[in-house]
Amino acid sequence: MSIGRISFLTVFALLISISDSLSAADAPSVELALTFKPIQKDVEIEIPAKSDYSRCKVEVEQGKKSSGWVVYGPNGQILRRFVDTNGDNVVDQWRYYNRGLEVYRDIDSNFNNKVDSSRWMNLAGTRWGIDSDENGEIDEWKMISAEEVTRVAVAALAKNDARAFKTLMITDEELAQSGIKNPFSDKIRESVKGAKQGLSTMLSKTKMITPDTVWVRFDGSMPGLVPADDIKTDKDLHVFENVMAIVDTKGKSGLIQFGELIRVGNNWRLTQVPLPIEGESMQVTEGGVLMQPVAGNAALPTNTTVGLSKEMQSLLDQLQKLDQNSPTPDKGPKAIAKYNADRVVIIEKLIAAAKNEDERAQWIRQMVDGLAAAVQTVGYRDGLKQLQKIRDELQKNSQDQDLVAYVTYRTLLADYSSQLQSTQSDKLRDVQGWWLTQLENFIKKYPNSDDSAEAMLQLAVTQEFSGKVAESKKWYTKLVENHGSSEAGTRGAGALRRMNLAGKELELAGTSLAGGSINAKQYRGKALLVIFWSSWCKPCTEDLPQIQELYKKYHSQGFDVLGINLDATSDLAEAYIKQHKITWAQIHEQGGLESAPARDFGVISLPTMFLVDKSGKVVNRSATVSDLKKALPDLLK
Repeated sequence: MSIGRISFLTVFALLISISDSLSAADAPSVELALTFKPIQKDVEIEIPAKSDYSRCKVEVEQGKKSSGWVVYGPNGQILRRFVDTNGDNVVDQWRYYNRGLEVYRDIDSNFNNKVDSSRWMNLAGTRWGIDSDENGEIDEWKMISAEEVTRVAVAALAKNDARAFKTLMITDEELAQSGIKNPFSDKIRESVKGAKQGLSTMLSKTKMITPDTVWVRFDGSMPGLVPADDIKTDKDLHVFENVMAIVDTKGKSGLIQFGELIRVGNNWRLTQVPLPIEGESMQVTEGGVLMQPVAGNAALPTNTTVGLSKEMQSLLDQLQKLDQNSPTPDKGPKAIAKYNADRVVIIEKLIAAAKNEDERAQWIRQMVDGLAAAVQTVGYRDGLKQLQKIRDELQKNSQDQDLVAYVTYRTLLADYSSQLQSTQSDKLRDVQGWWLTQLENFIKKYPNSDDSAEAMLQLAVTQEFSGKVAESKKWYTKLVENHGSSEAGTRGAGALRRMNLAGKELELAGTSLAGGSINAKQYRGKALLVIFWSSWCKPCTEDLPQIQELYKKYHSQGFDVLGINLDATSDLAEAYIKQHKITWAQIHEQGGLESAPARDFGVISLPTMFLVDKSGKVVNRSATVSDLKKALPDLLK
């Protein structure tokens, strides 16, 4: 606990002790109230600009069982609430808000003037961390979601913080509480036991994870239920299989494989050390133990691993060893070809040894994923032939249409990538035409598949880039109508909103990079340029000098600019703004290209610029600098 925090507590204790006789005018200053910060840094709270402090206020709040202070922002929204919950005249809860909602709370539950737990809520998630030694670090989690586990884990990996990472791993007590039976629990326990050394080894080898790495998004399918039975578990278990996290390191995206997550009580738990998918080669780890098929309902022999046959376990060991020694691109095409060929041989044997259709489909998907990635990332040409062979056999013989669609779509992607890599520039238009036709055929043949949504999005985006607005809208509309709840459907709905903006009032609000919130309505009476941009966008940097010149020329006449930054972190945006001396306001929300502003308008390229008139209506939803130069004189009349 810092001296500053104790001093501040003392001030608040004195103030609260006489709050019965205080009016709102006697409240502490806004400046003092806003010096208070969350103990944990991983939370976005609303911070008003200092120029707005005069419009903020602090008022006394009295309840039946609590008392304290409320800090209101310039628009009347709650920014902070400091509360004494036990009537001892000392603050024991510090509540922080964003967009009028409480997002974070520090708690002194034993009333000793030291924070011993922290909670995230509403827009910030569901975490509840316990700081048992009151030193500002979370020692255990009382509640944490699967998504937040990967977020906290990525932060721990970036900081090389083994202590923080350990708080996310399943414990022996939790294994006992979960009801997982042996040999499954022993397998998990063995994995957790080796986590410390495994984490150190992984971090010493990885080139992807650096101190600049940040979490962007959780990537996993829906959780599954492992029912109570006589083999795996005494209790129903909620399990996430093959969880991934998308990360960003200075504008470069990456994937980290987390494997199997298990829910115990209100906590989701890691069961293994995560693995970054490095460079251009694909590495595949063995899945978790709970979602793996077992040999049957008989008691499992103790000399096999999690109920797998000796043949299956031997093949898994071979696959794991092969993946651990996968060649990097600099080893040359022969080494890459041999690795992928050997991998296919092993997985084909695993498919043959599968005990049921679900297990067989799982291995087919894994083989196809590996081949498709090899074709697209390292140009493994033989992989396309293998994919086409698998696709043809499945289309002819399989009744599992979901599997057929899955393989067919990834074969198409690999074929398209291969053609792009090998085609001369003057023939690329033909390749693009072929690709669009293939996508339409796929959608007609497999309209209900998950990949049909992605195919529709690909079609819509490609047509939009080609300037075929009507055709693009047609596919965005079909996407929303048929797959509205999918990720692609959400982006499609945003794209339709963007494409239909002309003549409509712009509804846009978000968190200011400088603190507080920004709403496009604040700019009524001005001509406004809204720019979606990022620090890694070269065209954005190329346009910037001309936009700055126009801003300098017309700002006094009523022209303004609002930036919507889509960098993964605010630090990247702030460094760029400082370097290029940008003076207009900026909205920045977590998620980068997956952030709320980007999804709300289905942004597919940067820069994307909206030009808005004085009444707040959009006059150009895809403006260029040239458009801006022509339109501004009339808009400012």
